[in-house]
Amino acid sequence: MNTVISKDGTAIAYDQLGNGEPVILVDGAMCSRAFGPMPELAKLLAPQFTVINYDRRGRNDSGDTQPYAPEREIEDLDALIQVAGGSAFVAGISSGAALGLSAAASGLSIKKLVLYEPPYMVDKTGPQTPPDSEAQLKALIAAGRRGDAVKFFIKDMVGVPAFFVFIMRLMPVFSKLKAVAHTLPYDAAILGDFSLPAQKAASVKVSTLVGVGEKTQPRLLKSAKQLAEIMPNSELQIFKGQTHNISMKVFAPALIEFFGK
Repeated sequence: MNTVISKDGTAIAYDQLGNGEPVILVDGAMCSRAFGPMPELAKLLAPQFTVINYDRRGRNDSGDTQPYAPEREIEDLDALIQVAGGSAFVAGISSGAALGLSAAASGLSIKKLVLYEPPYMVDKTGPQTPPDSEAQLKALIAAGRRGDAVKFFIKDMVGVPAFFVFIMRLMPVFSKLKAVAHTLPYDAAILGDFSLPAQKAASVKVSTLVGVGEKTQPRLLKSAKQLAEIMPNSELQIFKGQTHNISMKVFAPALIEFFGK
């Protein structure tokens, strides 16, 4: 494990492996460099790239200086880019993709950007993420109800049916999710009211791959298509047979091809 000190003094933990041009991986909610899809993705990319897989602040081995603000996470990413040599490819999944977009819009030195299913809500006809999700999550965490915060995220924000949420609460993985439940308001803060930030997206001139699963939720498919239309230097890739939880064995070759162009 390595650490870098962010602008506000927070220690950000990361692993670095491989050789080649640097790629920084940005996790979605409740994932870290030890839990979730990125450890596998890092190994798959390492033969072609120098991969930096980090713990977003508040997770695993990274610090959690208060008060939180999305700008602090952009500064964390910038600190990692400096470790990488001053510029890097960036790939984000879900809320990590939203963070990657915000970082690119803020002017960070990102050479190419991959955004997989940032959960913006553009379809007003289907299930909707509560606009006050951040406030509800903060209230649950403040009350010590970490399990209920995870349940709210999975059921009310992600849209997983209640029966599957009930089953999940009985599984060992639920304890890992509760351990990082305090960071769920951070993801909600990055997404704001969950509307697609059109002006921000239009300002990003860096070459961008917008990815989405063929079998994902319709609202996420619609969002990805609209995002790709707005971004001036982007391309849309629909991954056949994939959902929001895309297989890293499918995802990695697309990143290798895109970053290698």
